[in-house]
Amino acid sequence: MSENANAPADLSHAGAVVDKAIEYMTGQNIGSLAIASALLGGAMALLSRGMSDDAIVAILNNAIASVRSGELQKRAD
Repeated sequence: MSENANAPADLSHAGAVVDKAIEYMTGQNIGSLAIASALLGGAMALLSRGMSDDAIVAILNNAIASVRSGELQKRAD
């Protein structure tokens, strides 16, 4: 089975693991900015292993567009 065929289940599982990691770090009194910075740094390192710089820039541009459009604030409400 290809990696893409497992994407929805893998994404759900990975999301649950990340949620637990955030919960754990918050419980350890690690600040939100430090947690987010560590997660972003880890994500960037993981992406750089298998994607071109241009693909990573496209992902980051999508994230920037979400911030500018207010989409992230809508999710937080």
